[in-house]
Amino acid sequence: MSKQPEWLVYGTPTLDRPFGVALWPIFSEAFKQVKGYAAEDFRFVPGQTPMSTMKETAIALVSYYLIVFGGRELMRDRQPMKLNGLFKIHNFYLTAISGILLLLFLEQLIPTLARHGVFYTICDVNGGWTDPLVTLYYANTGWLQLNYLTKYLELIDTVFLFLKKKPLTFLHTYHHGATALLCFTQLLGHTSVSWVVITLNLMVHVVMYWYYFQSARGIRIWWKKYITMLQILQFVIDLGFVYFASYTYFTSTYFPWLPTAGNCAGEEFAAFSGVGILTSYLVLFIGFYISTYKKPVRKGRGRATSALVEMKDEQVPSVKEVKRRFSGGAQSFASAKENGFGVNGSATTPGGSQRVTRSRKA
Repeated sequence: MSKQPEWLVYGTPTLDRPFGVALWPIFSEAFKQVKGYAAEDFRFVPGQTPMSTMKETAIALVSYYLIVFGGRELMRDRQPMKLNGLFKIHNFYLTAISGILLLLFLEQLIPTLARHGVFYTICDVNGGWTDPLVTLYYANTGWLQLNYLTKYLELIDTVFLFLKKKPLTFLHTYHHGATALLCFTQLLGHTSVSWVVITLNLMVHVVMYWYYFQSARGIRIWWKKYITMLQILQFVIDLGFVYFASYTYFTSTYFPWLPTAGNCAGEEFAAFSGVGILTSYLVLFIGFYISTYKKPVRKGRGRATSALVEMKDEQVPSVKEVKRRFSGGAQSFASAKENGFGVNGSATTPGGSQRVTRSRKA
């Protein structure tokens, strides 16, 4: 009778083995087969681990934008490519990797939450920033690119868009680039609250990429609207935790006379970047939802509502469009001068001097 492998541990579900099968030993064995050492031995070292410096991150993001916008220009006079097979593989892979990562994160977090509570898990490095969690957050096993590096793999979404000659909206291009930057700042900032954002994001991605996979197969999905609603709910919960963690950190550090729950692990630059980027996501996705799924707003709508409605379809202009807008502005300026109007809309006298006129409020 063959001996059971040490990495295969299963039985009745327990607090430390919530799914019945222990997932971490399986992951660690796969990690070892690819990398040559156990996952437990991985350490994230800023400046040494790949993609752990601002220079590497900046180069990657600049390259991303050069590729997608340069690629769009190259595709301008070409026929759209039919990449349905690759698109299905891409989305199925991201569905699977998101699901696997979600289960691995939950296996690490459930025991800590049950034994020590929420505050310890989001604010103590021994709760939300353990070595296994950092490994899952970053590590690359070769075939299983994990959370941080997967954010760069997700940038391929935009490559499919320009190769298929789909519009590149501001929401899409900003969101993908900013998410990679967000993950980088939180990884360097050792923010224990990061697991909240990560696990919710993985859950949403399981649903979202499964939707894309099924759509590529030609299956009509009726619940597309609810994906956007789920994303908005994700950002609301994210910000609730991130605002709380940031508040209790700053009050305990700088304003101890204010109500505070105590210190919270993480660097200040990570707190500012997390709050800023996640807040921008919430605003952008609410605008997308309103403009896509709500009835058209009346003509008398407010400026803020108009901005949200127009945000969804706002496309990043091409090189030709930018040139046309600038040339159009220059022509209007020249035309105004010829017709006897100065820079500020004031009339000019025959001698060239400006005559000040009273403007009328709109």
